[in-house]
Amino acid sequence: MPGLMHKKLLSSLVAGLALAAAYGGTALAAPAVIFDMGGKFDKSFNEAAYRGAEAWKKETGQAYLEFEISNPAQREQAMRRMAERGANPIVGVGFSQGTPMEKVAKANPKLQFALIDSVVTLPNVQSILFKEHEGSFLVGMLAAMASKTGKVGFIGGMDIPLIRKFQCGYEQGARYANPKVEVSTNMTGTTPSAWNDPSRGSELARAQFAKGVDVVFAAAGGTGIGVYQAAKDGGKYAIGVDSNQNHLQPGTMLTSMVKRVDVAVARAMKGVVPGLTVLGLAENAVDYALDEHNARLITPEMKKRVDAAKADIIAGKIKVIDYMAGNACK
Repeated sequence: MPGLMHKKLLSSLVAGLALAAAYGGTALAAPAVIFDMGGKFDKSFNEAAYRGAEAWKKETGQAYLEFEISNPAQREQAMRRMAERGANPIVGVGFSQGTPMEKVAKANPKLQFALIDSVVTLPNVQSILFKEHEGSFLVGMLAAMASKTGKVGFIGGMDIPLIRKFQCGYEQGARYANPKVEVSTNMTGTTPSAWNDPSRGSELARAQFAKGVDVVFAAAGGTGIGVYQAAKDGGKYAIGVDSNQNHLQPGTMLTSMVKRVDVAVARAMKGVVPGLTVLGLAENAVDYALDEHNARLITPEMKKRVDAAKADIIAGKIKVIDYMAGNACK
């Protein structure tokens, strides 16, 4: 086992063993959270999961085990170590945790597992998916309405179907608000490092701005930090993702597409409900963020239009295409 991983796991397991001692030396029953590439302080997806875990900790007064993945080989190793120590449930954050979780959950049928953003069909696994396309539709509308050039952009992280799902929803929303809008798209890369490359994010954003784009949505984890900085420097608008990132560059963050990974993780840590859970606008699990940092950027007319579309999506009057359902994005 790599030295760094050993030290991290040792730290987590010492905390878990201390918890077991507090319960009279009985078998460890603390939950575990395994964060994915980019780390728990990526200000985006992983950090939302971390906030959920911390909310569980505050509510219950109990400790939990955790591990931050720094290379793909660690996913299965970390999950197996947590299972060996009896962590229950074990929450895997990110689509890439699917394959290792399937192996480990199958080998440990008495333990419970929860998986964010992917599906494992086993009787001891809860798979939690989000309707990112619905939230992305709303921020796409806001981007098109805020744009003065009629050109908006999208910058994704790793080029995977999930990120294409964000892109597709965003494009639909932008065109719903302005049928003549032009949408420029770039993906950061094809490996997990694409989630944590702010310099590349800044470079891609500046290239889009040079083509006339004046609003860009980054669904790219930590890479988005570079996009938001480039927007600030260039006097353009940016849109955050997963967490409410409006505070990162107040004044140029138009909004954020909020995905309540925090709520999903906190609920899973309380107890897994095996099977598939899908969360969208109707469950308040995705939305656009409006707060003191962007209130002056969203006009009453913009808010009225986007809130009406939100209600129509929930009511089924607007059908947002889900890229991952195999539908062509229009």
